[in-house]
Amino acid sequence: MPRRSSIASEAGRILYIDAFAGMAGNMFTGALLDLGLRRKDLDLDLAGLGLEYRLKVSRVRRGALAARYVDVGVPGRRRGGDRGRHGRRDAKHHRHHDTHTHAQGQGRGYLSIVELLEKADLRPPVRKHALAIFEMLARAEARVHGVALEEVHFHEVGAVDAIVDVTSAAIGIDRLGIEHISCSPVALGHGQVETDHGLLPLPAPATLELLKGMPTVPAHIEWETVTPTGAAILAALVDDFSPLPAMEIEKVGYGAGNEREGPMPNVLRLVLGRAAQSPKRDRVSMIETNLDDLVPEHFDHLMERLFDAGALDVSVQHIQMKKNRPGFLVRVLCRPGDRQDLAHILFRESSAIGVRFQDWERLVLQREQRRIDTPYGRIRVKFVHGVDGQVHVSPEYDDCKRAAKRTGVALRDVVARAEQCAREETS
Repeated sequence: MPRRSSIASEAGRILYIDAFAGMAGNMFTGALLDLGLRRKDLDLDLAGLGLEYRLKVSRVRRGALAARYVDVGVPGRRRGGDRGRHGRRDAKHHRHHDTHTHAQGQGRGYLSIVELLEKADLRPPVRKHALAIFEMLARAEARVHGVALEEVHFHEVGAVDAIVDVTSAAIGIDRLGIEHISCSPVALGHGQVETDHGLLPLPAPATLELLKGMPTVPAHIEWETVTPTGAAILAALVDDFSPLPAMEIEKVGYGAGNEREGPMPNVLRLVLGRAAQSPKRDRVSMIETNLDDLVPEHFDHLMERLFDAGALDVSVQHIQMKKNRPGFLVRVLCRPGDRQDLAHILFRESSAIGVRFQDWERLVLQREQRRIDTPYGRIRVKFVHGVDGQVHVSPEYDDCKRAAKRTGVALRDVVARAEQCAREETS
């Protein structure tokens, strides 16, 4: 999947997508407007497409929640939103691939959409993200229908809808200064949907293709909760799927889908904030034991067992013990709830006959580990946020060592290139 920066800088913002009722293109645009994307800025940027359409934004209620509903009106059709009742989609979402209409001159091919976006008067980040989303959508349609990418065509009316929704999503990300996007597991409905290709199961085949690799949960409703356009936005823009991340919340926005009956309001919730740069405070336990008869080559096995059981760090120091005997101090850092199990491992795997416990309070910088593509393969890299807002990178030694052996490249060169690729990912 295309990725932007995986780390939000001090000035950048984090967006959290709470897809408890699914995801659709117009719902995402509505929620962005509710977050603070100015309508006049959206209209100004969309004008660069040179398309004929009408954008109507209204304030509605879905269940107990107020939300913004976005309707893209296109000449020749009155749109009712991304989703219709009982899993029946409107023209936009059941005409993604229709070679027949294109043969009659009524369709818009994927390559022509790419050409339109490349020539449009858009800011470079907007164009980049819009192209990435459409590529995800077109590749999914090509796979499920068994055709080449250049053969994918969109019904003319639906194509305009999709272009506006996709470009609006990219504009909102750019205008709101969003650098990192996280998302909840995506709620999926079930049932059937009527399309140009006949009756199909839900989730729609293209949607399911786009959702590969994403965590999902059942929505327990007979409804199309996630549209292909919505799934393509997730596939192209989301950096990670997780619970609500550590952040200073600034705004919450709601985008509405169609009115429907169900256990949850048919809305998409977006949470906008900034990365918490201050160190996190937590507590750890320290386990210590002195050993005067530890066989040095056995320490590797002991350390491995401790890490497998949840140790945060394991160290050994040479010490001078009573009767002037040389020995070792073994120290284990762990979460308080794990210390009993780790103490049992020390008893089983070493000659310890007693251990000492001590709880410490600590400050921890925000960090995460990601796999980064390099010329030598995928390498795990740790990203650490400094209190000054800088992001420091540290490639995983074992991954670099394996890559160096596999490629015959010097280890230091592999490490240097992994650091370079990681920094480029955050720029």
